[in-house]
Amino acid sequence: MCKPEMSNTVQCGSKGREVPVQARRGCLCPSSLLSNERCCVWGRRGPGPALGSARGRRSAGGRCPRGARRDRGGAMAAAGPERPGPTALALLGPAPGAPCCPHGPALLFVKTSQGTEEGRRFYACSACRDRKDCNFFQWEDEKVSEARLAAREEYNRSHQPCFTHRQNVDRYKNFVLLPLSKRRFCQECQQLLLPAEWKKHSDHQFLCDITTAQLKSPSQLLYPLENKKTNAQYLFTDRSCQFLLNLLTDLGFRRVLSVGTPRLHEMIQSKASQEEEFNVRSLLLDIDFRYSQFYTEDEFCHYNMFNHHFFGGEAARKTCRKFLCEENGERVIMVTDPPFGGLVEALASSFKKLMTMWNETEKEGHDNREMPMFWIFPYFFESRILDFFPSFSMMDYQVDYDNHALYKHGKTGRRQSPVRIFTNITPSMIVLPEEEGYRMADDGNIAFFAKNV
Repeated sequence: MCKPEMSNTVQCGSKGREVPVQARRGCLCPSSLLSNERCCVWGRRGPGPALGSARGRRSAGGRCPRGARRDRGGAMAAAGPERPGPTALALLGPAPGAPCCPHGPALLFVKTSQGTEEGRRFYACSACRDRKDCNFFQWEDEKVSEARLAAREEYNRSHQPCFTHRQNVDRYKNFVLLPLSKRRFCQECQQLLLPAEWKKHSDHQFLCDITTAQLKSPSQLLYPLENKKTNAQYLFTDRSCQFLLNLLTDLGFRRVLSVGTPRLHEMIQSKASQEEEFNVRSLLLDIDFRYSQFYTEDEFCHYNMFNHHFFGGEAARKTCRKFLCEENGERVIMVTDPPFGGLVEALASSFKKLMTMWNETEKEGHDNREMPMFWIFPYFFESRILDFFPSFSMMDYQVDYDNHALYKHGKTGRRQSPVRIFTNITPSMIVLPEEEGYRMADDGNIAFFAKNV
């Protein structure tokens, strides 16, 4: 029924055909509707419908990244900042008592013309830009009948994952006790399978002999979600991930709030389990519920970064608050890698609420300061990010991704990555790797990529 091959292919149920792991695709069954890590507000990671023009912007070092300027009609311009045009949709933000869709509280929008409101305000899904994925819509002043509210609640319940986080944790404990020959992963349902469930998935494609190493690297076991109309899930290369981790430890941080950065979280978890002296911890906040199969409730919270919604309710918020508490002098930093097409206003609102949670831990020395943060985003969003976080500056370091043809570092891709790191940490404290061509400015205040000169 299943024949493990060195070529990473599997025999698939009654279909009797082998499918390369590299060509696998996930199912779109209701149980996986909430597993779209890169769903976003009117956008997605990578090139998308134009939300405004992307003009060349200079880095914090005063140098425009080489190869980063694009014609307005190009791919990078298409993913540019959402500056209001003559006619545009304006985000009014999360509203108290907002109605909910399967992705949590909806966001309030209004159509504007020349910066002036024009038309009725309305609620729409915070997480999906394509109404085929979530068609929630409600006028702000609309009176909704009791029958419709009941139907909506039932719809929302029916679109929740098949298993709760707690159930997934228990399933994982049972899974790791199985002998290697009985460890299977359904590729269509993106689910770890227990032997009693094999028959139900007999017509599906699956992987056999799932090793402990694979279980510790779920981002490589799970499908990257790459539906370019609704979401796109791109993951850090080992180079970028290792640089971030080295930088964080060199700066003295011992707790990392990983918001939408599963591969960084994965690397931290793996090193912590293998190296006794490694004392960095991570909590992953992500909308991709598939990760609940691999992490406990103290390691993963199902979270929508566009509306600051914890799907696990108060228990999940308590987990996050506890993690942000800097016990025994363990400094905390937030590292986030949002979908590039998402509205900066919505993201900034959620990030400020996470910072407020950090301030509310009532540790001495906070004094309403900003929680240290790395926001990973394309350089041409610099002015938008600075609108909300004036203390931030942009590092010249090029962040790249494994499964993206364009967002590559140096000569390994067709174009150099436009993705940078925005941070409220003093630039002179950040050392970029000289072996990759980065140099410190003469005044010693900022590092830059020498090839940009």
